[in-house]
Amino acid sequence: MPSSCKEIRAALAQCLQESECVMVQRHTAAECLRSPLSESLPTKCQQLKKGFGECRRGMIDMRKRFRGNQPITFKSLETTEQSGEGYQLYAGKSAFAGGVRKTDGNEPEPKDWREVENEKYRKEQEAQKK
Repeated sequence: MPSSCKEIRAALAQCLQESECVMVQRHTAAECLRSPLSESLPTKCQQLKKGFGECRRGMIDMRKRFRGNQPITFKSLETTEQSGEGYQLYAGKSAFAGGVRKTDGNEPEPKDWREVENEKYRKEQEAQKK
C-alpha cells in the first residue's frame, strides 16, 4: 500500500484493538468493521474508518492525480483533539478553525447596517439645520 494511508491505517488498527468490540466481545477487527458491529464502535474509530476509506478512494481519484492524495496525519489529529480546536478528518484545511467565536451569551447584538446608516443620515441632517 502506498505510504499516504499507512498512518491513518495504523491509527484505525490501534483504535480497533482498544475497542470494546475486540476486547470484551472478542470479535476480530474485520468483523468489527462490518455492519452491524461497526455502529457500536467508538466515534473516534468510526471517524478513522471513514477517513481511511476516503484516503483509499483518493488514491484512485483522477481529480487528485496531480496534487496527490493528502490525508491528515494522525499525529496532527491527536494534537488538535488535545488542544480542542476543530479539525477536518481528511485532507485540506480545518473546517472549523477560526470561524467560531467563544461567547458567554451576554454580548450585545451588533447593529444592523441600515440602522447605522440611518443614524449617520440623521446626524448629518441635524448638523445642516444648525
